[in-house]
Amino acid sequence: MRRTVQRRTAVGFTALLALFLPFALPAAASASSSDDVIVLDGATSAEGIAAGEGTTFYAGDLNTGDIYRGDIHDSKAKRFINVPDGRMAVGMKADVSNDLLFVAGGATGKAYVYNTETRKTVKQYDLGSGFINDVTLTEDGAWFTNSASPELYFVPVGDCGELGDSDDVKTLKVSGRAAKPLKEGEFGFNGIASAEDGDTLIVAHTAQQALYTVDPETGKSHKIDGPDLEFIDGILVKGHTLWAVQNMANQISRLELSRDLESFKVEDVIKSKHFDIPTTVAKFGDTLAAVNAKFGQQATEYDVVLVPAWD
Repeated sequence: MRRTVQRRTAVGFTALLALFLPFALPAAASASSSDDVIVLDGATSAEGIAAGEGTTFYAGDLNTGDIYRGDIHDSKAKRFINVPDGRMAVGMKADVSNDLLFVAGGATGKAYVYNTETRKTVKQYDLGSGFINDVTLTEDGAWFTNSASPELYFVPVGDCGELGDSDDVKTLKVSGRAAKPLKEGEFGFNGIASAEDGDTLIVAHTAQQALYTVDPETGKSHKIDGPDLEFIDGILVKGHTLWAVQNMANQISRLELSRDLESFKVEDVIKSKHFDIPTTVAKFGDTLAAVNAKFGQQATEYDVVLVPAWD
């Protein structure tokens, strides 16, 4: 039976920004009130978002790891899970049928799984050193990226939401051009999505401004030919359509993938006056919900921006 799945800091985060974002960042922009902006009420930072049941979404406080829950029809999202100290929340995905939320733990090197009914931590996994950035779900489990190392991590999940133990976690070494060594301060693997019913993984490579397919069995990678995607961050795939969030460019590019996943073309570039370094995105029908990270700013408010999925 297939499971229905839906869809990428603590102490020292300033140093992490200096390490992974080697450029000047703009000053904070003043927040604008709009029906298209949903405030994460009380959040100290933001990065990840996941679609939940119906029009519900989950978003994470990057610095604290706390999880917020909101509805795309409301103006505010409230803290939903108050997590233990020392955690982070980067990319995330919700397994709605099993009431599970999978969260990448950033510089902690961990992945966290929360139960969205009980709000409890179900499991945590030690994956690897570096920066655990994003996650995607397939029929068989969850795949996580590491932005500091060319490897992916697989956590098996059963049909009814049974989670594998730490000993069951698989580390997949990626080969090919995607595994080219990073220079100091570069982000490598970032967003991740599954295609072809999980038989192929698609990974965003920030430093190379590119998309790669990765074979989940062998780790072999192939670049998907197309224009450079500057500042590529989180990605979302539905069929042969891929939405690529380009954080510092303040835009989301809608791409059409070829049937063989060998190439893509840019169909639309989606922009909003409310974008302020968006990082990840979730889809609700014809609407995208993108979370503003506002990296490097002294922001007092963090939010989610709603835009059309097709420009």
